[in-house]
Amino acid sequence: MVDPAKARRSDAELWAELEALPSNVRGEIIDGELHVMPRSRPRHMRVATVLGRYVGGAFDFDEDGPGGWVILVEPGIELPGAPEVAPNLAGWRRERFTWPSDDEPLRLVPDWVCEVLSPSNAVYDRRIKFPFYARVGVSWLWGVEPRDRTVEVRRREGDHWIVVATFAGEEPMRAEPFDAIEVPLARLWADAPSEPSGG
Repeated sequence: MVDPAKARRSDAELWAELEALPSNVRGEIIDGELHVMPRSRPRHMRVATVLGRYVGGAFDFDEDGPGGWVILVEPGIELPGAPEVAPNLAGWRRERFTWPSDDEPLRLVPDWVCEVLSPSNAVYDRRIKFPFYARVGVSWLWGVEPRDRTVEVRRREGDHWIVVATFAGEEPMRAEPFDAIEVPLARLWADAPSEPSGG
């Protein structure tokens, strides 16, 4: 006999719980479970903002850059098994991407995701989100560790990830699928010097 307290909640019940969360936390629904975590902190957001600037600037916005991608910051995406998941950054090859209407969610599996790991979310990201991304068909995953100043680049093979590169400290980074540009890692970390004016 199924214990009613342990019975799987419906998507409607999970959505109601998600929408009722206080403003200081955020939630994602993956494989029938609501996962709740604190809102991102400044160091976490610094990394996502800087990466979004370099990658999005060159591949999404800059007419002189390589182009060919749509890059979004924390998009809410509905995917099979996850009616709400929001990577820190996500990218789609432009030829695959169609903008949904204003009242429709995004339902297209990203080609690339980036997750910034923090003490409050690292275990969840590695144990739940990373395998989920591989299972639904994301091709590349960047895992960024601000505390260790590392970026781990993964490529999907079958339904699992292989690590293809790890970058650390302040070394410049050329990482697939965006290896046409160099990302200065020093800019990611919260105590990096500010960008020179006019540069």
